[in-house]
Amino acid sequence: MASIRSIFGIALLVCVLFGFSAPAYAALPDYGYNYSYWQEAEPAPYPYLAEKHIYGATLGIGHFNMPQDVFVSSDRRIYIADTGNNRIVCLDESGGLLRVIDRFEYDGKTDGFNKPYGVYVDAKQDIYVADTHNRRIVKLGSDGKLLAVFGPPDSSLLPQDFQYFPLKLSVDRTNRIYVAAQGAFEGIMELDAGGGFKGYVGTNKVRFSPADLLWKRISTRQQAEQMELFLPVEFSNLEVDKRGFIYAVSSEANSLTPIKRFNPAGEDILRREGYFSPLGDVSVIRLDASQVDAPELRNEGSSRFIDIVADEGGMYSGLDSTRNRIFTYDRDGNLLYQFGGIGTHENNFQKPTALAMLGDRVAVLDNETNRLTLFAPTRYGGLIRQAVKAQDEGRAEEAAAAWEEVLKLNANFDIAYIGMGKALLKQNHNKQAMSYFENGNNRKYYSEAFKRYRKDVVWDHFGAIMGVAIGASVLAVAGRIYWKRRRPQLYFVDASVARAPFYTAFRPFSGFWELKYESKGRVSIALLIMVVLVVTMIMKRQYAGFVVNFNKLSRLNSVDELIYIVLPVLLFCIANWSLTTLMDGEGKFREIVMTVGYAMLPLVILYAPQILFSNIITLEEAPFYYLIETVAVIWFLWLLFVGLMTVHQYSIFKTLLTLLLTCVVMAFIVFLGILIFSLLQQMTAFIISIVTEIRARF
Repeated sequence: MASIRSIFGIALLVCVLFGFSAPAYAALPDYGYNYSYWQEAEPAPYPYLAEKHIYGATLGIGHFNMPQDVFVSSDRRIYIADTGNNRIVCLDESGGLLRVIDRFEYDGKTDGFNKPYGVYVDAKQDIYVADTHNRRIVKLGSDGKLLAVFGPPDSSLLPQDFQYFPLKLSVDRTNRIYVAAQGAFEGIMELDAGGGFKGYVGTNKVRFSPADLLWKRISTRQQAEQMELFLPVEFSNLEVDKRGFIYAVSSEANSLTPIKRFNPAGEDILRREGYFSPLGDVSVIRLDASQVDAPELRNEGSSRFIDIVADEGGMYSGLDSTRNRIFTYDRDGNLLYQFGGIGTHENNFQKPTALAMLGDRVAVLDNETNRLTLFAPTRYGGLIRQAVKAQDEGRAEEAAAAWEEVLKLNANFDIAYIGMGKALLKQNHNKQAMSYFENGNNRKYYSEAFKRYRKDVVWDHFGAIMGVAIGASVLAVAGRIYWKRRRPQLYFVDASVARAPFYTAFRPFSGFWELKYESKGRVSIALLIMVVLVVTMIMKRQYAGFVVNFNKLSRLNSVDELIYIVLPVLLFCIANWSLTTLMDGEGKFREIVMTVGYAMLPLVILYAPQILFSNIITLEEAPFYYLIETVAVIWFLWLLFVGLMTVHQYSIFKTLLTLLLTCVVMAFIVFLGILIFSLLQQMTAFIISIVTEIRARF
């Protein structure tokens, strides 16, 4: 009973020291922010501020009514699809009214729009309108006169029950029309210049849970017919960039790829080389299917993009309807900045529906406040845009100067460090570039800079390096000879006992036999190996090379290594001893401790050179680092298996079974510890409440 009480006591200590915590998500800040490599929202200056608000009433045309789209043409005119008023409003770049298009001549009669949801203007200044409730696309000239009407497409490729309601559209240089239509689950509809249906471009993948799929498989035909179909989500908006590629967004909740960029073949070629995919806010709680459409959770969960616009220098911006923010990314998918938000402040929105680029300015349409807001870049936002465009055009010195100014305004901006590093890399300042890439946590470019720097060092100091290598080899040979001659005199204990861990590592069967039956094992040596391993692990986490070290060094705690190595080992030894006592195992507790400790020696032997090796390799050579890791772990597991089989005198099968059951017992002990810890907490709270009540009464 005393042993059992001791076991439970140690288990409770393990649980208390490990701690138990649930994942937490901090609320997103109201100030400007950007995400770091660690997916933490870091404070950042505002990149854009509202410059002007435009209302229909101030233009003298009455209030806008639920406007759904805005587009800026190549001649810098602003076109607004004023959906509720069934009109297209045209403004100049400063927001002055040019004209209103609400009717046109069609077949000798005056015709008009019925809830137009989308507008696009091509290079010839021809206007394309998604006349949604009339189920057609209307093409007008720059003077507002009708050029063509494209009604519902007729094709065998379309589902028989498909109802054509075009929502958004874009046109490429060959006048092909791309349409995001309601209920078009197959992808973006492609029409030729005459409005004929050519097929679908791109698609969203079907997403469903394994549970849904299981129920679908085991249900009867009648039950399956009543279930919801597994359908992809339709695209909510799109834009064709200057190179003819199609940016498209979907408002699907929890999507990992809400933004896509399609080539003419319909393949998604969007670069996702940043810390995380372009998906808006990342440190948010993901809502499940039952919560997605809940009104009270409208502003919670993942970002849902409803519009996208291509920008200069490979940049693009997406409009998030969850928290009313605009996220801008560079060509590689790095988040450059975000702005906007929920609220009545002049820089915030109530219900934004569309955005467009007006040079460096951003036009955002809000159909709750029925206004168009023009945003102008701040110095911070302007410098980022200047740096990205200069870098995209190969002007390295200009990019470096701009990024340097950005870092003066925001030292937390990882992308600025990366941009600075790229600029220095182009100028062959490899060592300086390495420092910036490390600060920006970009291992790909750090590896490239280090490869060049390493080549330069080897080339410039080849003679010295070879001399050091030869000298080290001579010293190693001399040391080995000296060690063989003087080794017996250097041991403070029996030489056979001191050699036992190394002998056991390479000859485990005879080594563990001698440990048990010839008393060549020592608990002190096993504990020493464990201590050395803890120190080695601390060194590894702190000083492993950057290309393989993904730890946040500012958060490393040496005590954690003690907890995460020593306590699991202690728990394993207790669980194994408790179990094998009931399964006719011959191993004593001290022998189990020695077995585990001696089995850890390969980790010490291989981790030390692995740390040194990690500091001289590139990303392409990292597999060799992980190979050393794999060999060390397999070697450790092999020694542990052989050691337990030997000290307990088990068969292979019984040893494997015992190891499996040991893990189960460990989980059970942890569970008991959690239970006892929880009960103690409740008892403590109960006693405190009673004492508080007594004090309050007396």
